[in-house]
Amino acid sequence: MATAAATSASEAEAEPKAGPTAEGEEDEVKAARTRRKVLSRAVAAATYKAMGPGWDQQEEGVSESDGDEEYAMASSAESSPGEYEWEYDEEEEKNQLEIERLEEQLSINVYDYNCHVDLIRLLRLEGELTKVRMARQKMSEIFPLTEELWLEWLHDEISMALDGLDREHVYDLFEKAVKDYICPNIWLEYGQYSVGGIGQKGGLEKVRSVFERALSSVGLHMTKGLAIWEAYREFESAIVEAARLEKVHSLFRRQLAIPLFDMEATFAEYEEWSEDPIPESVIQNYNKALQQLEKYKPYEEALLQAEAPRLAEYQAYIDFEMKIGDPARVQLIFERALVENCLVPDLWIRYSQYLDRQLKVKDLVLSVHNRAVRNCPWTVALWSRYLLAMERHGVDHQVISATFEKALSAGFIQATDYVEIWQAYLDYLRRRVDFKQDSSKELEELRSAFARALEYLKQEVEERFNESGDPSCMIMQNWARIEARLCNNMQKARELWDSIMTKGNAKYANMWLEYYNLERAHGDTQHCRKALHRAVQCTSDYPEHVCEVLLTMERTEGTLEDWDIAVQKTETRLARVNEQRIKVAEKEAALAQQEEEKAEQRKRARAEKKALKKKKKTRGADKRKAEEDDEKEWGDDEEEQPSKRRKVEDSTPSAGEAQDREPEAGLLGKSVPVDVDPPSKQKERAAALKRDVPKVPHDSSKDSITVFVSNLPYSMSEPDVQLRPLFEACGEVAEIRPIFSNRGDFRGYCYVEFKEEKSALQALELDRKNVEGRPMFVSPCVDKSKNPDFKVFRYSTALEKHKLFVSGLPFSCTKEELEEICKAHGTVKDIRLVTNRAGKPKGLAYVEYESESQASQAVLKMDGMTVKENVIKVAISNPPQRKVPEKPEARRAPGGALVPRQIYGA
Repeated sequence: MATAAATSASEAEAEPKAGPTAEGEEDEVKAARTRRKVLSRAVAAATYKAMGPGWDQQEEGVSESDGDEEYAMASSAESSPGEYEWEYDEEEEKNQLEIERLEEQLSINVYDYNCHVDLIRLLRLEGELTKVRMARQKMSEIFPLTEELWLEWLHDEISMALDGLDREHVYDLFEKAVKDYICPNIWLEYGQYSVGGIGQKGGLEKVRSVFERALSSVGLHMTKGLAIWEAYREFESAIVEAARLEKVHSLFRRQLAIPLFDMEATFAEYEEWSEDPIPESVIQNYNKALQQLEKYKPYEEALLQAEAPRLAEYQAYIDFEMKIGDPARVQLIFERALVENCLVPDLWIRYSQYLDRQLKVKDLVLSVHNRAVRNCPWTVALWSRYLLAMERHGVDHQVISATFEKALSAGFIQATDYVEIWQAYLDYLRRRVDFKQDSSKELEELRSAFARALEYLKQEVEERFNESGDPSCMIMQNWARIEARLCNNMQKARELWDSIMTKGNAKYANMWLEYYNLERAHGDTQHCRKALHRAVQCTSDYPEHVCEVLLTMERTEGTLEDWDIAVQKTETRLARVNEQRIKVAEKEAALAQQEEEKAEQRKRARAEKKALKKKKKTRGADKRKAEEDDEKEWGDDEEEQPSKRRKVEDSTPSAGEAQDREPEAGLLGKSVPVDVDPPSKQKERAAALKRDVPKVPHDSSKDSITVFVSNLPYSMSEPDVQLRPLFEACGEVAEIRPIFSNRGDFRGYCYVEFKEEKSALQALELDRKNVEGRPMFVSPCVDKSKNPDFKVFRYSTALEKHKLFVSGLPFSCTKEELEEICKAHGTVKDIRLVTNRAGKPKGLAYVEYESESQASQAVLKMDGMTVKENVIKVAISNPPQRKVPEKPEARRAPGGALVPRQIYGA
């Protein structure tokens, strides 16, 4: 679509502008332009013919006859320009304008893939062969090319190759092509092209080398590897030498030992070709390969039936190959998957991780990492892994630095990505430094890199994203720690930390405590005290914490004067903080009261509206009754008609009753209402139904050995039978008493009585256990009439500084995934995902850390983080108080009478 739009735009630009020249003059100009172009091409063709077939001089494939034809066309155009020539020139002019536009766009953004493809297509259409070659070369340096682009390029170059130098150039192109993706068709073309050079020196060895490499690359391909094997055998069979027969035998036997499609046909062909009986060992290998083929067939058939890109099918295939553990087959299935999913970063990460940990072959590992960043240059994790792999395999420092510079120009999508790649590169530079020396070239390079990183993040990243990718100044913190711990340069470390605090971090207690710990380890007591005094004045999130640290230090190291100063400062600061918190609390309470008043007003408005509607309805009913009475006076012969049945609370009429209550059509087509019981009788009927509900006997003296189980699925047909195995694991069960409605439906709760008290206590551990898709609630059996204040809720509602409250999580986020994110910032003791009564996640979680400082650090790092496209919010846990049930006194009206609760229907 974008290409079409660009083309239409270029066509609009290429429209001929009206000018003062006459129509005849325009014809003459066009004819002269065409004549010059044809003459230049004819001269170029003649020059090429005289100079010989040099590669660089072959700019355009124009034959002598073509030049004569175009020259004749130009001559005829000069005398009488026709419609065809006009259209040709206009189309060519449009293409030239579009080419110029695409070249300008690439000069601005060289990573525009579609722009490269469109430029190559237009240049090839215009016959600009030299420019096509340059455009293809530039694109291949940035992106890996698809099989179609490589085959088109190779066919163009093969058609123009004339001598040995040209053939070597084509060989080089083939070598580049087979490195981008695993393409059986390119290997087949490579083998066939190398056969054409068999007459040259070393031609036979070249052909065999190409075919052997093709077999090692794609020979195991279940569906497309067969063509390579057959082409290799045909080549060897064509060489009429007795000694070569054994080579063909060897190829047949090697192929039959590998599970491939159509193996039976290959075996039959071998039987027909071979004059001697097939050896038993070959037959055994063949049968073994057939058995393996049956295991692989379901995965291959799934790929054949699915539509591209078939990522899920490839993932399942990869998991299967990883279990078997054959490195060659694992590598092959990864390569096959990447042909169709080359823009999936996670697949590249998994592939490179497998190679880093399992194969560890330098050339292979670095090649895959290089291809990964060329396919997904916007993924910072791939660049970081690439730098680590290059360092791991001892690549030259200049190459690693050049790779890092490429990463900076790759165009990441987040500001934090630039911080991550800078951290990876700075870590590498730090590992190169020998800190036993006071000064070295590597140390100076590290310091200059830190300075450049800070400048780059400030100038480039903040201007582009309008945000700081490093709000916590982690790069500056690392630099300060290196200067203090490894270089013994506390002066520089203090300067850096002062700069950190001026960037909006002075209000965070954990930042001051980090600085205090650094001074504590590598500085002196004077600077520690100074840092804590500043922290007490500036900290706004956890001032109590820094006050406690200051008092602890003065208690162990300070003089009496130091202690008095510290106590005075902390008391003054905490008093001011409490005042501010009281004001904030009062403001929030006022807002809450306003919201309650608004809610009460809305409630009253709804009640008045409902009463008005009911009043109108009553008037309408009285009017209808009066009309019906009038009708009765005039039509006494009409049969009395029963009204439609009403919904009665807690009861459902039987089929017979429903049939009897159906209205019968009268002479006038209207129904006559029957007598309806007054409200007092309805209440008596509801009370009678309630008395009829079967009550489950419960002995309160057995509460200690009984648990109350609730939130069970209503669909359980035999709860006592289904729950017994679950609770018998805790001890001997005396009785399970489920609660049923008057209609025999299970109400979702029951009593479980044990023989021993310890069994009941152990059963409480089954709380929140999933039963048929719902979390089962298990609580102690307590008589609420005797213990009205008893609360089952077991979670704290006080401020917990070591625990985080996380909101905005995607519903698909699991406990393990959240733990993986949180453990990067400290030791995670417990994680609780909040669910509703049905067991479905609510996007909330509580994360408990080992210490308050770890929780504070995690808040800074995780708040605003993106998890599966959801932006999460993280704060210190401070749950609201549980709502107290409304007392009867609270429902008294202003006059003192008790306001009755509203009775709802079934």
